[in-house]
Amino acid sequence: MKKEIDWGNLGFQYMQTDSYVSSVFDGNSWSELEVSSDPQMSIHIAAACLHYGQSCFEGLKAFSRKDGSVALFRPQENALRMIESANRIAMVAPPVELFIEAVKKVVQLNSDWVPPYGEGASFYIRPLLIGTDTRIGIRPSQNYRLIVLGMPVGPYYKDGFFPVKGCVQDSFDRAAPKGVGNVKVAGNYAAGMLGDIQSKSKGYSITLYLDSATHRYIDEFGTSNFLAITHDNKLVVPKSESILPSITNKSIQKIAEEFGLTVECRPIEFEQLADFSEVGACGTAAVITPVYSITRGDQVFTFGEEGKAGKVLEKLYKEIQGIQFGEIEDRHGWMVEV
Repeated sequence: MKKEIDWGNLGFQYMQTDSYVSSVFDGNSWSELEVSSDPQMSIHIAAACLHYGQSCFEGLKAFSRKDGSVALFRPQENALRMIESANRIAMVAPPVELFIEAVKKVVQLNSDWVPPYGEGASFYIRPLLIGTDTRIGIRPSQNYRLIVLGMPVGPYYKDGFFPVKGCVQDSFDRAAPKGVGNVKVAGNYAAGMLGDIQSKSKGYSITLYLDSATHRYIDEFGTSNFLAITHDNKLVVPKSESILPSITNKSIQKIAEEFGLTVECRPIEFEQLADFSEVGACGTAAVITPVYSITRGDQVFTFGEEGKAGKVLEKLYKEIQGIQFGEIEDRHGWMVEV
């Protein structure tokens, strides 16, 4: 029986649900999944994740669909991305099969917390991988723990699919060239927090980071990938070694091609913002967030009408949401039933 929750007014925040699952790597193999209901976890004070940042995570969603089923959006891609993240910081990642088993298990155990179809909400799943060895010397952990939790969420931004104002952060860099910007490790987000706080204190909802080497080229927003629509109907995304490959972005590009848009992945100079009629931020949490303006000092670039999302981004947004909620044919086999 579904929980008594105001599903239509959920925010994007933690909510305690019935249980989570975990698996332990003991240096040789992964354990069977363990189900826990107590959100408090015991961890050694010298654990590698606490001292040396051996921590990476993923984010994906499950959706109640029009036909009554519940399905995950492209979980294998998240499993593969966790492997990439783990490899980059010398961790042992769970195999794809275990990752997907754990994600499905969390949704099944917390089925009463999955928002009903028609509410515009979803069930957000957070797989977390941490190094648990006691470490004072700097070397990789040999033991790891995979933890998968989940909760119902609404839009990442309180107004949902509505244009926001952004600014460029020049005082801080999100990721170093050839660093870990292209993987989903915990430290990436800590590095961007102060910059995001400064931006919000000035009235901006989102922060755009440029390449750390020259501050000349667009990398990505603090929370999500950058994408744009040109005046001649092309979808353009930045090419950079420091950008996290977004599964949502990859899916949007595929849909855009089907809609007849040319997709370009290339370096984008900051001044080339003038070439775009629409700009958006995309990722799992928000899917697509339209961006009305981007400010850098005295420069302000605007895209479309204030308070109104661009037609191309809106069409892409509705298409991908339609696939996720089962209102449009899943022609690519992206949805995995729980």
